[in-house]
Amino acid sequence: MGHSQHRYRTPPRINNADGKLRTVGFELEFAGLTLDEASAAVRQALHGEVSTATAAEQKITVEGLGEFGVEVDWDFLKRLAQQHQARHYELSLLSDTASLLVPVEVVCPPIEITALWRLDQLVTKLRQAGAKGTDNSLLAAYGVHVNAEIPELSAQVIDAFLKAFCLLQWWLVKTHKVNLTRRITPYVDLYPDRYLRQVISAREPALAQIIDDYLDHNPTRNRALDMLPLFSELDAERVTATVEDLRIKARPTFHYRLPNCLIDESDWSLAESWNTWCIVEELAARPEDLACLCDEFLLHWRPAFGVEEAAWINRIDQWLSESGLA
Repeated sequence: MGHSQHRYRTPPRINNADGKLRTVGFELEFAGLTLDEASAAVRQALHGEVSTATAAEQKITVEGLGEFGVEVDWDFLKRLAQQHQARHYELSLLSDTASLLVPVEVVCPPIEITALWRLDQLVTKLRQAGAKGTDNSLLAAYGVHVNAEIPELSAQVIDAFLKAFCLLQWWLVKTHKVNLTRRITPYVDLYPDRYLRQVISAREPALAQIIDDYLDHNPTRNRALDMLPLFSELDAERVTATVEDLRIKARPTFHYRLPNCLIDESDWSLAESWNTWCIVEELAARPEDLACLCDEFLLHWRPAFGVEEAAWINRIDQWLSESGLA
């Protein structure tokens, strides 16, 4: 932590079920750079070396951290580049043109929670190279995805995290100041009210029930907290029976998609996205607080109207203050 001006919050549980440090992967979407420019910034920031490259994506290996991906976020171009269906010059030209219209994305490998500060130099170099974030375009829906390894693959832990997120989702939108363009696109939709009530009222649900309830209400990747990668890790057959999407990658992580990418702001770092997510971690690790807030939420539920959003955000602010987390 002392290596960086930014403080990354330490969550209540830093180890996984095997006793190893939990890891976090980040995905940053931004404009303003071509694939080659973004790749060069990553190499310079982390002293990495390109291991593979196409006109659509490059892999950069960094000693001690792993393999970073830099890619034009356009599936058509990726497939074309992989299949070599055009000459390299034509693909490169298409890639550079695409980077003006679709985001370039840096995909970080899983990094130990205590080493997240090492990504600050990456953000700085990308900013200095000219990367532009969420607020740079009225059409842009660029964001940061946080892939936090789950502490334990159990129904109890998954249920606690889902309850915590459901109670916090409106507060999270406000706290992140989620860009209007991103809010009106479907990519970071919140959970629907019927699902909120389902999760918050459930008492010690079995894993199969948790997954079935989720798929029933959220058969899509386009959620602020996308649970499909985690559920695919646990029961891929159950997921693919409902959602056919080749982009779903099974992994033991939460896929949190809500934060803006403010990479062009000088005082911004990934700590901002991570620290806000950690409030979900804090609530999930406090069973008494979680149970009390669930009971309050249901007490304030009104038929056909649900819970009044602004009042509930105020209640969460009160809880944060009382808990010393504000």
